[in-house]
Amino acid sequence: MPAGGRPTVRSRRLGAALRRYREAAKLDQQHAARHIAGSITKISRLESGQVSARPGDVRLLLELYGVRDRDTYLRLEQLARNSNKRGWWLDYPWAAKQEYTDVITLESDATYIRTWQPLFIPGLLQTPAYVRALLDASLTVHSPDAVEEMVAIREARKRVIEEDGARFAAVIYEPALTAPMPSREAHREQLSHILSVAQRQNVSVQVLPMTEWRAAHMTSHFVMYSFGPEPAPEAVAFDSTTSTVILEDLEEMTQHAQIFEALRSAALTPKESMSFLRKSMEEISDRKEDEG
Repeated sequence: MPAGGRPTVRSRRLGAALRRYREAAKLDQQHAARHIAGSITKISRLESGQVSARPGDVRLLLELYGVRDRDTYLRLEQLARNSNKRGWWLDYPWAAKQEYTDVITLESDATYIRTWQPLFIPGLLQTPAYVRALLDASLTVHSPDAVEEMVAIREARKRVIEEDGARFAAVIYEPALTAPMPSREAHREQLSHILSVAQRQNVSVQVLPMTEWRAAHMTSHFVMYSFGPEPAPEAVAFDSTTSTVILEDLEEMTQHAQIFEALRSAALTPKESMSFLRKSMEEISDRKEDEG
């Protein structure tokens, strides 16, 4: 059983993939159960993520379903091995919150992350000073130790694009970048950091101008994850003040992928966006001099 007695985001992803392949092969759960010498209940629990699949069972089921792609075998067998793997984030007590753990797990496994942010700087682009400013603005009072722990977690999460090389594409609404922050120095540092990270070959940052009101209001913020060699999304996450929602329905994935492409089309190109950020940094400096 997955750790903690509840489905993990990895066991759910694996189960959903096995179900899709079974349904595409037009086989029922009884066929699958017979092939691995198990029960219909076991197949049901595997497909819902309630129990962890063994790599051997994954291989047998994929063979039954007529899957021939070797990369699919390797990816899903690895997912089975990692279903209960302990992540680095569990060393931080604050990260023990299940919803937060699920999001970090998605990030750690992803090969391609796409995000739309109309209000905030995307989490994987935030500087420590920006994170501290957000926490300071929260109605929840955090102890100094908790603040530093959350900053450390955020910094560690950046490794997925800065070291692991996952592709990352962000569309950010102009007000999230240009609205005055509590500290001009922190504001300038934040924009400078985005410019620096955007130079990486695996990173794309685009600014959606304020004039693109219609595009900006198609949907609220979200982060979309892909896990294989193909860009097709397999999970979408968005959070509220008190919880995080993770969507894994194929129809919802398709809709969010279409929205993201519409946002990218309406946004400035990556090159234009870099020019926009440089100009915004200059305006922050000019404002400082005028006020000084």
